[in-house]
Amino acid sequence: MKGSELAARCGWSESKVSRITHTKTPPSDDDILRWCVACGAEDQAADIIAANRQADEMYVQWRKVHRDGMKRAQDAEMERLEQTRLTRVYYSNVIPGVTQRRGYATSLMTAITRFQETPNDVDAAVESRVARSNLFRRANHRFAMVLEETVLHYPFGDADAMREQLGFLLEIMRLPRVSLGIIPRNAPREMWPLEAFYIYDDRQVMAELLSAVVTITTPGEIASYDKAFKILAGMAVYGPRARHLIQQAIHSFE
Repeated sequence: MKGSELAARCGWSESKVSRITHTKTPPSDDDILRWCVACGAEDQAADIIAANRQADEMYVQWRKVHRDGMKRAQDAEMERLEQTRLTRVYYSNVIPGVTQRRGYATSLMTAITRFQETPNDVDAAVESRVARSNLFRRANHRFAMVLEETVLHYPFGDADAMREQLGFLLEIMRLPRVSLGIIPRNAPREMWPLEAFYIYDDRQVMAELLSAVVTITTPGEIASYDKAFKILAGMAVYGPRARHLIQQAIHSFE
């Protein structure tokens, strides 16, 4: 079907067909429905409309997420975690937010606010973030976390803040519902270091990029992150070997 015929069937100008075709203008729900009807594919309209909406919601810039400051996003993350029974976490750049202590979180979130040039509500956001650690002791929540060893050595805050932060990792490792693995710097790589991500049960993945957060709900993509997490977890060390790496990092801040 030529663009002119499609335009006639939809009641549009040919230029509108061209703009949508070349992704210069995003289609509305009604545009998609009309297009599908014109092509004899009305039964596909609902799925395409849902996919189009998801694409708009999937990639959100941090500056938009933090447009009113960081606390609102921290509260939303607490709600997600409370609704999740198994949270899997991988980080290659910083200590995961769910385990952060006040000194570390304050230094990190101050740097983020400065870089993003968003409203500064760091004190309130830190309180919300630190409160997440209560979830570690709830009977209906389990956490599996994998960190690159280099994360243990990136200083956010002063030496006291780093010792407190790393000491907290040692503390939660003893909890029965927490698995914490460290990938040694010299471990043979079966998987390259990835962007930080959370997997919430099997329903959603949140991947953190420099400029945006990506929300993934497509089963095939979730399966890819599940596969990657299993490989990364298999490269990590646990128990006494993981504690030794954390203790070495603590000594480096003395």
